[in-house]
Amino acid sequence: MKKVILIAGFTALLGTSAMSQKVYATKTGQISFDATGTCAEAIKATNNQVDSKFVDKSGQIIFNVLIKSFKFANALMEDHFNENYMESTKFPKADFKGFITNITSVNFEKDGTYEVSAKGTLTIDGKGKEMIVPGTITIAGGKPTLKASFNVPLKEFIHGSYIGSQISDNAKTVLVCKYD
Repeated sequence: MKKVILIAGFTALLGTSAMSQKVYATKTGQISFDATGTCAEAIKATNNQVDSKFVDKSGQIIFNVLIKSFKFANALMEDHFNENYMESTKFPKADFKGFITNITSVNFEKDGTYEVSAKGTLTIDGKGKEMIVPGTITIAGGKPTLKASFNVPLKEFIHGSYIGSQISDNAKTVLVCKYD
């Protein structure tokens, strides 16, 4: 009987601990990149359908991006991006999975802007790379907004005959996610 009470108490304690964590989510985050190199035309795109979740206590964070949701000013460039460089039929998604390493520095109960850093694996075109991404979390009215600016080394993820001569070595990437 003592074992049953002990197990029930332990289970209740774990359930209370897990319930105190909050999962923030959005399906309308925005990511944009600029990979303009020597090409006369700007190589820029924006995706307004970033799916992201993060846990306030553990800092676990996930981003999922549909490659075909990147929109370019030039439709032909968008086609080349999807067919020639990103193989979006074969690899329809890119993702980042990791942890905000200093999540304890964010006070979710107090409005303000907090410097954060996320460490995890960025996977694009079926290739993964460990990255550390600096950013900020701004709390306003109890709701967080995450912003990050970072470079994606293109030669490590995509292929094509013009990489290096027409496209920048790094895609300057900006991410903004407003969470509920």
